[in-house]
This record gives sequence, C-alpha cells and structure tokens, in this order.
Amino acid sequence: MLDAATKALSQMFSGPMRAILWKAIGLSLVLIVVVGIALQRLLTWFATSGEVWLEASVGPSYHAAINALAWVLSIAASLGIVFGAVFLMPAITSFVASFFVDDIADLVEREHYPAEHAGHALPIGVALTEGTKTALLTVLVYLIALPFVFLAGAGFIVFFIATAWLLGREYFELAAMRFRSPAEAKALRKQNGAMVFVAGLFIAAFVSIPIVNLATPLFGMAFMVHVHKLMSGPRPELIEPGRVRTPVA
Repeated sequence: MLDAATKALSQMFSGPMRAILWKAIGLSLVLIVVVGIALQRLLTWFATSGEVWLEASVGPSYHAAINALAWVLSIAASLGIVFGAVFLMPAITSFVASFFVDDIADLVEREHYPAEHAGHALPIGVALTEGTKTALLTVLVYLIALPFVFLAGAGFIVFFIATAWLLGREYFELAAMRFRSPAEAKALRKQNGAMVFVAGLFIAAFVSIPIVNLATPLFGMAFMVHVHKLMSGPRPELIEPGRVRTPVA
C-alpha cells in the first residue's frame, strides 16, 4: 500500500501528469469560487430574511436563540468561500476527478504496467454519474456529521472516516471499471472492503492538506490504479492485440 502511494506521488509531477494537474486545479478553483459564493449568499439570507421567517415559524419564545444563530451565520457568511473550500473540497475533487479518470489511469498503466492489458475508457456519462453521486453523498454525510464538530472535535474524526470511505470507494470503482463491469467493480470493492477503506485513508489524509488537496484527483486515481492492480494481480496474457504499451518518459 505504501509502495502504491509512493508511486502515485512520484508520478504526479511528471510532464504528462502536470498538464492534467493544471487542468484539475483550474476546474477545482472555479468550482470552489462558485460554490463559495452560493454558500455565502445562502448564509446571508439565513442571517437576515431567514431570521424573520424562522421566528415567525417557531414563535417569539425562541428569539434569543434565533438571534444567536443569526449572529453565527452572519460570521459564516463572511467566510463563505473559505468555509466552502474546506468543507466541500472532498466533494469538489470527487466531481473534478470524473473528467480526468481515463487520462490519469492511462498514464499510470503505461508507465508502470506496459506489458499488461490496457484499460478501456469509461463513458463520460458513467464517470460523471459516479463523481456526482459521490459528491452529493459526501455533502449529505458531512451535513449529518456537522453537529458533532462541537462535541470535542468528534465531528472532525467523523469527517475523516467518512471521507476515507467515500473517496476510497469512488476512486477504486473508477479504476476497476476500466477492466470490469460496474457490477463486478462494486462486488470486488465489497469483497476487499477493509483494504479499500485503508487505501481511502491515504486519500483522506491527502485531501485534508490545504492547497495540496487540489491535486487529489491525480493522487486518488493514480493510487487506486495501483491498488486495483495489487488486488487483481499481473495479467500479461490479457495484453490487447495490436496495441503497444510504452512507458511514459
């Protein structure tokens, strides 16, 4: 597992990977700004008009509590972009990864497994569907875990474990689906649930590092290509006729 992580990290800064890296970073930054602005607008509404609506709904007896909530939300609104970038980064990188799945995986396979069967490109619809599902599920899980943040930091542990589980399953299934049907990829992931979760911990640690986490799609996908190969074993007999696999310089 450590060897797979080392290989993924070392290849991230190769020439071909750098081209993908800049595209992934650019798309991530655009999404962060859009989501941050939307979040800031939403929190601002809650801190102003939402306060009146909420008090009218629950009654004047909760006036003090609603005022306190509005004060907290007004502060959060001013930090909307920052909060959105931190809180939603795993979801954003999950979605961004959908666009670069095959580019990343193909480079890893050519560099490290030139004698083996080349994976088949995923239809963009399948990749986007998987990325969107994971992104939405990540937001849902985080919203459920958010109240625990105020309980001695328990929420951060929940966040980390949830991130490991969610990103681990997404990147592994995307890597596996280049060689298997979606049903087979999911079955393999379930059969090796513990290993996939441990691999997900590496990705969760990576995505928790500010700025560096913009490269999560590259690390996560490259890493899981190695993990899938580790589970499947070498299969040089499956090399595609007529296709030459050469290492990337």
